[in-house]
Amino acid sequence: MYKVIYLDHAATTPLDQEVLQAMLPYLTDNFGSASTLYSLGKDTRRAVEDAREKVAKLIGAQPEEIYFTSGGTESDNWAIKGAAFANEKKGNHIITTKIEHHAVLETCSWLEKHGFDVTYLPVDGDGIVDPEDVRRAITNRTILISVMHANNEIGTIEPVEEIGRIAREKDVLFHTDTVQTVGNIPVDVNAIGCDMLAMSAHKFYGPKGTGAMYIRKGSRVDNFMHGGGQESHRRAG
Repeated sequence: MYKVIYLDHAATTPLDQEVLQAMLPYLTDNFGSASTLYSLGKDTRRAVEDAREKVAKLIGAQPEEIYFTSGGTESDNWAIKGAAFANEKKGNHIITTKIEHHAVLETCSWLEKHGFDVTYLPVDGDGIVDPEDVRRAITNRTILISVMHANNEIGTIEPVEEIGRIAREKDVLFHTDTVQTVGNIPVDVNAIGCDMLAMSAHKFYGPKGTGAMYIRKGSRVDNFMHGGGQESHRRAG
């Protein structure tokens, strides 16, 4: 007989019992579609919007800047591809680091096959990117900088606030993957100065297959998924 001691919360976390109890009514009796006009759907819609307000408050955003997704990978894909194609008339250059999550690195690699130029910045021995390297990499074709908040393998916290200031100074969109930090340490989109931010519920005791994307109001980011009018016509399904 043995007891499992789980030490890999950076990979995923167990669903908190309070979260499960909050979800149960919407998995059983309150099953209405949030897109419908009758009462069962309206109840679900209110729950979705209440959740949106709570997520927005968690990161210092406005509710209308929060869009629910299937998780961090979708949010990263949406941010990077959406920003790239929405701004390709301005330029085709993207800056990121060599130690980003695969959701970022593989997305950038895909964009390279579709006409975009990507600079992969190195990090130091502690896994930290130098903000001045970011500044020096910016050209008149740079449209996006993507640097994670904390690394998913070694836990290094990157200087995203300084990078955010550089991005604003140079009028370049800034995306940060905060999947490892939201819900674990304070995250504020205004302090960071990011235009897009990815997060995932299963990293802080929420359900798997649920995430969110922050898009600062006014940012040029194309839709990633097409279909119905869900999420203010920004994310179908």
